[in-house]
Amino acid sequence: MARVRLVAGNWKMHGSRASNAALLDALVKESPPNCAVCVPFPYLAQAAERLRGSRIAWGAQNVSEHAQGAYTGEVSAAMLAEFGCRYVIVGHSERRQLYGETDAQAAAKFAAVKAAGMTPILCVGETLQERDGGKTEDVVGRQLGAVDFKGGVLAYEPVWAIGTGRTATPEQAQAVHAFLRKRVPADTPILYGGSVKPQNAAAIFAMPDVDGGLIGGASLVAKDFLDIVKAAGT
Repeated sequence: MARVRLVAGNWKMHGSRASNAALLDALVKESPPNCAVCVPFPYLAQAAERLRGSRIAWGAQNVSEHAQGAYTGEVSAAMLAEFGCRYVIVGHSERRQLYGETDAQAAAKFAAVKAAGMTPILCVGETLQERDGGKTEDVVGRQLGAVDFKGGVLAYEPVWAIGTGRTATPEQAQAVHAFLRKRVPADTPILYGGSVKPQNAAAIFAMPDVDGGLIGGASLVAKDFLDIVKAAGT
């Protein structure tokens, strides 16, 4: 089965109802295929309303590993599914670093998303210290190995390139993607994330094992995001 190309926007903790409306309407006007936006929980209803009927999917940036219960502030996979989410990001480095999420939690969240009929986007990536120490493959291999990985999307996001303006070279990205490719089902899309911009997207997406991108800051600017989607040839 051929691998699907995908460009997914991760809005992180950005947005307002007014700015979201302008951004979503601009995306719908173009309505590119194989494209998604992962928005903050409060804006899922707005995203669903404005994107329904277009070719753009929507999703969430996090999920609880628990199905229900006394977990104040948490959101279950079943709740996200009710909003029509197709994708849910799990294991993002910001969740791991800022909130102490473990490989085991990422694995449990991955399973919860799948059980609810959605597609998890599992993020893996190394810090600059780990890369400089020659531990990149050990780290991403451990993060991936903790998950019963079937039926999901994988995203390689070097921590040192997220929101820093630094980007892995196309060759650096390809090397890690090739390593990961051997460890997942053949039809698994593997995305690159980390300061992807319209200016560097085409070169990164041209690599044979890069199937698209998980886009942060540039996904908040309609023209930039659409240019990146076009660069992926989706």
